[in-house]
Amino acid sequence: MPLYEHVMIARQDLSNSQAEGLIEHFGAVLADNEGKLVDSEYWGVKTMAYKINKNRKGHYSFLRTDASAAAVQEMERLMRLHDDVMRVLTIKVDEHAEGPSVQMQKRDERDNRRERR
Repeated sequence: MPLYEHVMIARQDLSNSQAEGLIEHFGAVLADNEGKLVDSEYWGVKTMAYKINKNRKGHYSFLRTDASAAAVQEMERLMRLHDDVMRVLTIKVDEHAEGPSVQMQKRDERDNRRERR
């Protein structure tokens, strides 16, 4: 099955456990449609570049999935209908990267970038 990565932004007034509960809920939606949630990360509350629905901050979550296109479409449809979810981004990838995402890595663990002038 195809591999996907999703980033979801939930409202800032949710608690951490409620935001993580959204990940479990949408993972169950995938499981009901014969897909599976490979990995998930909760990135925490982050400030956004611009306001979305009068919110300056949001709970960011990252999901790696292995599901059919129909299962992903159903999950995205339910995410867009959910009142607590503000934005969703889905990207189809060839393979999932090993280990934590760049957001979860410490600055020392990241690959060295070229030096600034």
